[in-house]
Formats: sequence, C-alpha cells, structure tokens
Amino acid sequence: MSVDPAVLDWLKSNHDRLVGDLAALVKVPSISTDGDHQPQVEQTAALTCEQMRAAGLQNTAVLRTGNSNPYAYGEWLGAPGKPTVFLYAHHDVQPVNDVGEVKWLSDPWTLTRRDGRLYARGAADDKGAVTAQLGAVSAYLKTKGKLPVNVKMLVEGEEEVGSSNLLAFFDEHKKRIQSDVIVVCDTGNVETGMPSLTYSLRGIVAATVEVQSAGTPVHSGVAGGVLADAALALDVILARLYWKNGRLPIPHFYDKVRPLTAAERQAIRKLPGDEGKWRADCGVLPGVQLALEKGVDPNEQTWRLPAVTIIAQEASSIRGASNQVLPRASAIVSCRIVPDMDPEEVFAQLKAVLTDDPPWGVQVSVKDAGKVNWWMTDPTGPTFEAAVKAMQSAYGKAPASIGCGGSIGFVGPLADLFGGAPALLFGIDDPRSNPHAPNESLDEGDWKNLIKSLVYLFDNLAEAATVKGG
Repeated sequence: MSVDPAVLDWLKSNHDRLVGDLAALVKVPSISTDGDHQPQVEQTAALTCEQMRAAGLQNTAVLRTGNSNPYAYGEWLGAPGKPTVFLYAHHDVQPVNDVGEVKWLSDPWTLTRRDGRLYARGAADDKGAVTAQLGAVSAYLKTKGKLPVNVKMLVEGEEEVGSSNLLAFFDEHKKRIQSDVIVVCDTGNVETGMPSLTYSLRGIVAATVEVQSAGTPVHSGVAGGVLADAALALDVILARLYWKNGRLPIPHFYDKVRPLTAAERQAIRKLPGDEGKWRADCGVLPGVQLALEKGVDPNEQTWRLPAVTIIAQEASSIRGASNQVLPRASAIVSCRIVPDMDPEEVFAQLKAVLTDDPPWGVQVSVKDAGKVNWWMTDPTGPTFEAAVKAMQSAYGKAPASIGCGGSIGFVGPLADLFGGAPALLFGIDDPRSNPHAPNESLDEGDWKNLIKSLVYLFDNLAEAATVKGG
C-alpha cells in the first residue's frame, strides 16, 4: 500500500488555501493567559469547528468540562477494523510579549510570509498544528472520500495556562475519545529541515517562596541597618541554588536521574549544532558563559538533566520604589525534572534547601505551585516505525529521535487512559520559531513536510494494521 499521488497532489495545489486557513486562525487573538480575551478564545474554538467541518470531519462540537475554556472536537470513523488516531493541538495562544527593544517586525495577528517563514502569534504554537492536521485529513477526504484510518481530533483552549481541566475532560469524555494512537504536533525539530520525533519530556516542580521579616515597611533612614531586609534575605536564599558549571547543590537531587544509554549518548553527539549555534539561537550576550555542566552536551543538559530557574521575583516595583526596608519578598522557583525523578521528593528536597538556616532568622514559607510529571517512551515498535517511514517519505531523510526540555503533562496520563497507546510527538517548530516570544514563526517548507508526514502516517498505520490482520 502507498499513498495515492492524487492525495499528495491535492496538498500541493491547495497549499495556499491551507495558508489561508492558518491566517484565519491566527487573526483571532485567542490569548488565554490574561483573562481579557475570553470572547476571542470562544471565537477560535467555533472557527476551528468550522474548519473541521470544511475538512470533512463529522460530529464536530465545542465541548467543555466544568468551567473550562472551550475544546473543539471532530471525528471521522469510517474505517472499520483500522486504528483510531487521536490528534491533539491547541487553539489558545500567548500574549504579544514585546520585550524591551525586541519588537514584532509585522502585525502579530496577521500571517506574514518573510524569507521562507510564516510569522504570527500562534503560527508555530500551536495553530499551525491545527491546520496541518486538518490539511492531512482534507487531502484524503477531498480526493478519496475516505481516510485509511479513523480519526478523532481535539483542539484544546487552555494549554497556555496549564491545561488544568484537560485530565478531567479526558476522564469525562473517555468513551468518545478512546483511540489506539496519539499524535501531538506541539514539539520541535532539532533544526530546519531535520524532522524530529520526541520520545522524552521533562516535567515541572514549581514552588512559591516567601520571606517575611516584619509586619510593615519601615523608613530606611529609621531602620536601615537594623531591620532585616526581606529582599536581601530572599536573594541570599535563592543564591543557594547557584551551580556555576557543576551540578545543582541540592542534596539527593540526582539520586534517581536516569542516565543516558550508550546509544542515546551517541545519537545526541551526532546531532547538528555547537556552542556557537546555541549562543546565537538563545541570544546570549558576548562574554556571558553558558551555565551547563562542564563536558555535557547542551541537548543532554536540556533533555535529560534537571534544572532550576527563578521565573519570577518580587519585593517592590521599581517604578513605585521609596526609601523603605521591605518586610516581604517572594519568588517562584521552577524545577525541570527528568526520568526517574519523583515530583514529591523533588519538592521536599527543594524546600529543605530554601528553608534551612534563614538569614537573620526571617520567616520562610515554601508552597507547592504545581507539578507536571516527566514522560518517556521507547521509540521502537510498529507505530514508531510507521512514523519514521512517514517522516522519511515526506522530508527525504530519517527523523532524529530526540528529547525535549519542555513539558506536555497530559501525554503520559492519556496514553495510560488509552491502555498504553503509543504517543507520537511530531516536531513543528525549530530553533528560529520563537514561540512565546516576539516574531513567532514557522518554516514554511518544514510545515509542508509535516502535513505530508501526517498523510503518510495515516497510510502507514493502516498498512501496519493490515499486515497484523486488521
């Protein structure tokens, strides 16, 4: 069995139409992070359902669970005896996020083609995935009138705010969404032109740290040098996490970290890129060192070793500053965890370091600010072989099997809900994509190949099922 040339020809002749569909999606500022764009989040869910119907999906609906943002759902179940593929993407996006002098070069809500890339907020994260998945579905249904596999597609509306309702949604709609294979297009490729299948994700353990030294601010002319400075005490506490270029100085933090196998280490070393590329991609200033461990590859550091980041710190606003000794200061510490670290143990280890022997005896509280577990799978077997062949057919080269430093918390629980279903994480962005930052973009050539990869994947999964006897 092989993909009918008519299906691939449809993709080629209808590419501009797909670009138009993506443009319509990104035009709606469906920002979920600020609470001010709820009408737009609702609008994008409805538009996604409209595009699902236009592609040929059936039983489309805007769904919710509890007080969740809207989910867009559609399905096509006309391939009895063939696998059912669950397609996931999300329609909510981040704010514009201009940072200092780094500004958008074009309107973030207008899809703009520039130097082979498509620029807009949500182009890569993750509305490009919505259009890619629907493009693959359309290519079959508009030419053959049927798909080689069954498809259930869910597009979430609150991924950018932590997907707090997603597991409840899965549980409530378990029968409706039950599938054999999970496909997510919300991870990255190592480089433009290099397809990548992600088989491991780091998790997150976050903690809110608050320091208090007094009940009220006091004029620094009266109490400066006498009253314990809560902001300075917090900085001393946070400085305990400084690792220079070694390991994080948290007792027992690495006890359960799963080491790379020899094959994994060899595969990482074969990937393109060097320190210069990492510095350029991350915008590192001249003279600033990378913080990774000595002798450790950046990919190993970000995929398979834990990390600690101070993602917020607050004592008083600079704009409203006055000569006071501040009595309170707080921060959010975010730990990235890897196989086989235990989230509860990590929180306890972090809390112990942050609360031990506080400067001047200030009061220190450390509260749980959320946990997402790591995920890892074995990238072998018929389903992964089908994915590898699909990407090779589309890109003309075999994909790299990679890890990811980020987190997608639902993958593991959903695979378990589906009885151990394999999860395929296809790359959609690349190091130049800038998701969550100004000038977010997709490489248009890679996006075309992603859509073709999904077309080939549907065909390969159907063929694998036929070989096994359906």
